[in-house]
Formats: sequence, C-alpha cells, structure tokens
Amino acid sequence: MQLLAMAGLSEIRVKNLASRAKVYRVADAEGLCVEVNPSGARYWRYRYRFAGTAKMLSVGTYPEISLKEARINRDKARALLRDGVDPSAHRRLAEVARRHGAATTVEPIAREWLEKQRHVLADITYDKAKWMLESFAFPWIGARPIGEIEATEMLSVLRRVEEQGKLETAHRLKQRCSQIFRYAIATGRAKRDPCPHLRGALAAPKAKNRAAITDPQAFGGLLRAIDGYSGGLIASSALKLAPLVFVRPGELRRAEWAEIDLDNSEWRLPAEKMKMRSAHIVPLSKQAVAILKDLQPLTGRGRYVFPGVRSLRSPMSENTITAALRRMGFSGTEMSGHGFRGTASTLLHEMDGPASSSSVSSPTWSETR
Repeated sequence: MQLLAMAGLSEIRVKNLASRAKVYRVADAEGLCVEVNPSGARYWRYRYRFAGTAKMLSVGTYPEISLKEARINRDKARALLRDGVDPSAHRRLAEVARRHGAATTVEPIAREWLEKQRHVLADITYDKAKWMLESFAFPWIGARPIGEIEATEMLSVLRRVEEQGKLETAHRLKQRCSQIFRYAIATGRAKRDPCPHLRGALAAPKAKNRAAITDPQAFGGLLRAIDGYSGGLIASSALKLAPLVFVRPGELRRAEWAEIDLDNSEWRLPAEKMKMRSAHIVPLSKQAVAILKDLQPLTGRGRYVFPGVRSLRSPMSENTITAALRRMGFSGTEMSGHGFRGTASTLLHEMDGPASSSSVSSPTWSETR
C-alpha cells in the first residue's frame, strides 16, 4: 500500500484527495495519516509501534471526524503510549466495558464466571466456590479492576486465608481465582493471570486420608454392625447400600428414583452429578435391589431415594451416614462416609486371582465403584 508524504495535511487537501484503483495513505504528522479507498471513503489512521511491533489504530472517519479532531484522537493515543499502554488494547477493553457495563472489576466478573459454571460444577462444588469467593476474595479485591491485580496483591488475599490455618482453602481459592482471571482474559477484560507467579508461595496443605477400614475381618464387623443398626429405615438403607455400590457419599445421598432401574438392576448417574462430569452406570447386586425395593414404598413417590428428615424435596444430609457410623461406635479415625471407596480400592486390589485383577483395573470400576 502506497504512503504519500506531504508537509502536513489541511482540511482542503483531505477533501480534495482523489480515489485511485488501490487503497493509499497520505501522512499528516506524528503517525497520523488518512487512508483513501477506491470508493472515495476516507479513514483516519494512527500508525505506531508497541513492544517492537508496528500497529495501526483507527481514529475516525472523514468527514464525520475533522482533521483537528483526528489529531486530538491521535494525541490521546500517544499519551497512552507514554504511559506504557497499547492504544489498540485499551480500546478493546473499553469496548468490552461498554458491552458489559460495570463488569470490569473482580466481583461482577467472578459472579459472571460462576453463573456459567452452574451447570458444569456439581451443586456442592459450585456452592463451595461461591462461598470461598464471597468470604475470602470479594471483601478485599471485589471492587478492584481485574486488569490491575498484580501477583503481590493476589498473594496478600491468599495469605489471609493461609494465616487462619486454612491451607487447602487457600490453594483452592487460588485455583478458582486463576480460572476467573483466564475467563477475564478470554472476554477481553484482562491481559494476564497473576496466579501462576505464586507457585511455591503458599504452604502446602497436609494430605488428608479418608478414614477407612481395610482389614477384612474388621470390615466384616462393620457390615454386621450396619445390619444391626436400629436407626430409621432411610439412614439404615443408605448405610447398607454404601458398601454395595462404593459411590461417593454425595452421589449416594442425592440418588433419585428416576435414575434407578430395578428391572435391569442398574443405577444410571447422569454426568452433571459426577465429579469427572461423565455419566456412569452402577450395576446393582441382588442385595442392593432388595434394599431399594424395601425402601421404595416409603420414598418412591418422591424425587430422592434418601430424602432429608425435614423435607422430602431435599436429599439426605451429608452428615447422616457419618453420624450413623459414630452412633455405631466407629470413630473418625476408623471409618468415614468416604471410607467405603477406600475400603473397596484396598481390598479389591489385594484380592488374588485373574478375575479380581481384571475387575480392579477397569476404569469404569475404579471411578464408579
């Protein structure tokens, strides 16, 4: 494209520029030029360099924007350059801010991201993410422009959580904030994610092993205790089913009758309920089917297989199974609701014979059971 140099433009010169077969530009001063299209349309352009790269910014259309106004727009762009800001990126951010209203600060962008995760994350995971952000992030950086958050400021937010001894929460908060920064980058409201720069800056949380009985004889004692449990039918049924299906406690307590196929002895868990967001089919043994058939007259007309005590419209409390284990005399260091999966993993891997090793190595078994 041809660029013609002239000793500064004037309104008359711009008005009288003739169109040609190809696009050409005529320079004014300090990077400003006018671009003339074959159609005769004239556009103001500001040519500049940022971080060693040649760039061009549109600063208006002639005659809507006069030469004087184009020079004012150019000077505004030059002022941004002096402050180390790319005028083109600044314009994109301004346009995004215009489309999203006030959503250029951390809290509204985070809530926007949360809303998009509502159908991706499991309910309990979504609620925990929302709680973490509202409790530990929004009070300090919620009103800050997300594009201005530096690693040091993000670290001070996480340090407050760490100083409370909540090491796992601090690391999870860092993970969620990083996802929000990446979302802001993708939507044009931030340029960088400061969280990767904090690697190693937080104390590592101590690994927590779920209490689980892995001795076969001791596990037999647990099964006998469950069989003799004198609590309500809903809780006792959940306890009896847990060692037969080995699903996560949240998946068990939120089981719905619509997912249960007693005729085919299957429990079909939809993807949105699974931690790995993949649908699973849990085969039901004869004992499991018998437990569910015994419970069906009591809860089968409702949504949940194991409804809550206070409301049939809500699932059983996440503490119900753990509380039942405590009432049976099993301490928190012996057995937990999650422990049934640990028991299955340990005992099944220790079983001898080709049949057992084949079952344990199956990805579907390890994830579903």
